[in-house]
Amino acid sequence: MKQTIKKILITGLLIFIGLPAVAQKGKNAILGVWYNSENTAKVKIYRCQDERNEFCGKIIWLEDPRDASGKPRLDIENSEEDLQSRALMGMRIMSGFEYEGDNEWEDGELYDPEKGKTYACNMELQENGNLKIVGYIGFSIMGRTMTWTRAE
Repeated sequence: MKQTIKKILITGLLIFIGLPAVAQKGKNAILGVWYNSENTAKVKIYRCQDERNEFCGKIIWLEDPRDASGKPRLDIENSEEDLQSRALMGMRIMSGFEYEGDNEWEDGELYDPEKGKTYACNMELQENGNLKIVGYIGFSIMGRTMTWTRAE
């Protein structure tokens, strides 16, 4: 009888201790490298250095990293002239995403270098492992949905 109670208590304790680890895995499930929808870029999603509970992303690979003259591709579509000379490679294009539970990250921003625009954004990690991203201005219902796939 004492053995059974001892086993139940130990099992309960192990489950209780393990719960934060399970929750942490959900929160960190988007960490890593992702292909964009067109498979023309890889974006590394990581924890923002300035905010421990927020996630950011930067371009780490481009299918065409150089322009027609052979120089690194720049942020030429940006409406701010002083930013048009920055390289796309290594550029932070995602910031401020917070884990909301149920495999959803919200309240982030996504910069689209092809359009030179920044959008409010939410993400959801789907059961098949893909990352569903909804970028929008104003209301998410009127947003654009993209699907990213894990690269590594």
